[in-house]
Amino acid sequence: MSASSGFSATRSRSARGFKDKAFGYLCFGAALLGVLLLAILLFGVARDGLGRLSWDFITSFPSRFPGQAGIKAALFGSIWIIGLTAVISIPIGVAAAIYLEELARPSRFNRLIQLNIANLAGVPSIVYGLLGLALFVRAFALERSVLAGALTLSLLILPMIIIVTQEALRAVPKSLRDGSLALGASRWQTVARQVLPSAAPGIITGVILSISRAMGETAPLITIGALTYMAFVPSGVTDSFTALPIQIFNWSSRPQAEFHSVASAGIIVLLVVLLTMNGVAIFIRNRLRNQAS
Repeated sequence: MSASSGFSATRSRSARGFKDKAFGYLCFGAALLGVLLLAILLFGVARDGLGRLSWDFITSFPSRFPGQAGIKAALFGSIWIIGLTAVISIPIGVAAAIYLEELARPSRFNRLIQLNIANLAGVPSIVYGLLGLALFVRAFALERSVLAGALTLSLLILPMIIIVTQEALRAVPKSLRDGSLALGASRWQTVARQVLPSAAPGIITGVILSISRAMGETAPLITIGALTYMAFVPSGVTDSFTALPIQIFNWSSRPQAEFHSVASAGIIVLLVVLLTMNGVAIFIRNRLRNQAS
């Protein structure tokens, strides 16, 4: 009886080991497939767009002639949109996360808010575009302005900012809070002087990644009526605008092959901007962690 039980246990462990290895190989294959597809796409973009990149391409306005088309209006429009989005969303998102995680008492209402925030993080971006069109463009009469676009993108990334900030706050050891409160600090002093500095690397990284997502969004801006062709740079928050993803979409939808090369060059510029933002996030995170240690 014991020999049979030992044989069964050995066979069960062998089966589990085989399943673990098979699952590991499956995950590795899926990751490798994703990397290969990404490499193929990047190779195609680089092949078509590198020859079109130049300083004139960055400093020229769009044109109906592919050889004269540039991204100046779209680049400055993206800077306006992302800058204003950051100004609006970061303070609100971080403050909401601090309240929910550090100051609010557990209750059914707060749990409902937390559940809704988690659900909103998974809502398709086109839904936020429709909400921005109904609320900011029409109800608030902001028209198709930079401010309307920034408010729409702020709604899009607010749930992400709140969630990543809460995760960063949860990563701070509870002993740090208890020690600060035991020494006579108030709850707000504990949050401001102990918890936030410790959670800053994770918060900053999550915020920059959220802003990077907003910079690559096209559907919400097209839905609220952002221009696909613009030959001027916005001078204020009430001006019309276009953005890099919209300009790339416009060029890629043209039938002429020359415009597809221009679109590839615009994709390269957008990728460089996004990679720069992600690199800044990694640098700030590492620097703050080194200072904390």
